[in-house]
Amino acid sequence: MRELVYYVAVSLDGYIAGPEGQFDAFLIEGDHMAGVNERYADTIPTHIAEALGIDQRGGSFGAVLMGAETYAVGLPDAPSPYRHLDQYVVTHRRHDPAGGVTFTDRDPVELVRELKAQEGRDIWLCGGGNLATQLIDEIDRLVLKRQPLLFGNGIPLFAPGTYLPRLLERIACRDFASGVSMVEYAVR
Repeated sequence: MRELVYYVAVSLDGYIAGPEGQFDAFLIEGDHMAGVNERYADTIPTHIAEALGIDQRGGSFGAVLMGAETYAVGLPDAPSPYRHLDQYVVTHRRHDPAGGVTFTDRDPVELVRELKAQEGRDIWLCGGGNLATQLIDEIDRLVLKRQPLLFGNGIPLFAPGTYLPRLLERIACRDFASGVSMVEYAVR
């Protein structure tokens, strides 16, 4: 069965973006990038991977799921950012069709359960915090690229909600000289 994996960069104070949705403070150069590309090359936008000659075949994911704000980050330059994956954008806003992107206002829990029941590689929950909170009970693994920075405010890893405390099992951790740590947790 496919898993839903919340794979995301996060500041030390728990934000996936700054107060204005900015994420340009996250380190995109350094020794940690080799680690990212080694295991998660399929999380790089297709057009960037092609320009850098990065092979995305054989990656971890077969589909990507994101909210409208996360999708909008790449517009207008990349209306189909992950052409190598099945792309789903959960939104109530009306969008013009973009090649290979499915826009849906379906209940994200129902959508994820349907995707999990299908054959294929895992499902990448790309962001954002509100969608992650709606899907918290469906997340099987959490992979955090903990960045050595503080935002002080912004978009949290999970939006405030009424979810219950839960203990996660750390299954991998890799520290880099850049100060970035990749930490992977499984839901018990």
